[in-house]
Amino acid sequence: MGRARLRDLGIVIGELPTGPYNAITDVPGVWVGHTTLVYDQPRVARTGVTVIRPRYGEIYTDQCFAGYHSFNGNGEMTGVLWLKESGQLGTPIAITNTHQVGIVRDALVDYEARHHPDASWLLPVVAETYDGWLNDINGFHLTHDHVFAALDAAASGPVAEGNVGGGTGMICHDFKGGIGTSSRVATVGSEQYTVGALVQANYGDRRDLRVDGAPIGREISEAEVPLPWLPEPGSGSIIIVVATDAPLLPYQCERLAQRATVGLGRVGGIGHNGSGDIFLAFATGNHIPNQAQSPTDVSYLPNRMMNPLFYATVEAVEEAILNALTAAETLVGFQGRTAHALPLDRLQTLLRGRRILG
Repeated sequence: MGRARLRDLGIVIGELPTGPYNAITDVPGVWVGHTTLVYDQPRVARTGVTVIRPRYGEIYTDQCFAGYHSFNGNGEMTGVLWLKESGQLGTPIAITNTHQVGIVRDALVDYEARHHPDASWLLPVVAETYDGWLNDINGFHLTHDHVFAALDAAASGPVAEGNVGGGTGMICHDFKGGIGTSSRVATVGSEQYTVGALVQANYGDRRDLRVDGAPIGREISEAEVPLPWLPEPGSGSIIIVVATDAPLLPYQCERLAQRATVGLGRVGGIGHNGSGDIFLAFATGNHIPNQAQSPTDVSYLPNRMMNPLFYATVEAVEEAILNALTAAETLVGFQGRTAHALPLDRLQTLLRGRRILG
């Protein structure tokens, strides 16, 4: 069968409703764009960059409160020291491969400086996972123009998943991985807020993979779907970005980022020693003018009202990872290496056998 999102297969994760696109772009003002590079000459490219642009692209002038969490720190996310210190996000977020963090960071500075000539300094957030099994990572394929193209392509609406953008060359639970996204609508008191998650999934062992609690990975043998050979079992990483329109303060954003760990754990992530599992959450419910010269009023949810947002984060992260797996296609890459897609017919059969799928 063709590739599909999880819900296209009849598999529903959690209890909360999704937004209209079931994507991080359900949070008003959040845009996503990709640049995908797949070619064999002059060197093999299976890579790209994914960008998230909050505030309809105007995050520099109207900043967001934000926080991050490192579940296992064998990875990189630039800009988080100042994010932690200030509690504010003031640039787009980009995700790419391990060896191109620097050029993507520089390109974000270049782009913002061109659009905001008053910018005297910028510390962009750029995160990575390693795609060197399928991509000739030392080919350094990405340029400033590729990053600019992803920024200019960023939009609301449905988000491409699987072998796209920064997720092009990624492997998850020994199947082809990549970009995935999902959203939830949480009722908090008399208000409704949207929580969206976007992941770049490149982590995990097959035996640990679970779908709605079922140990699916153990049921799909190497004879049925060959394993990719990797330098170390469990090597790889996952980047998770959580967005919400709830009015949260920085420490509450950090609390949301921490809950992404639970969503990852439900799918089977354990935070291997070689894994860079780094999560960021931002909230658009307050407006923080970059050039404010006087005190700015903000609002926040009392901590005792946060639980619905915690549930929403966990469910959205869990489904986003599974969407990355169901959307990704088998890919042949560097030196003829292959990462096979999760077989969707087999997945449905296994879940029917466990009475999870009707």
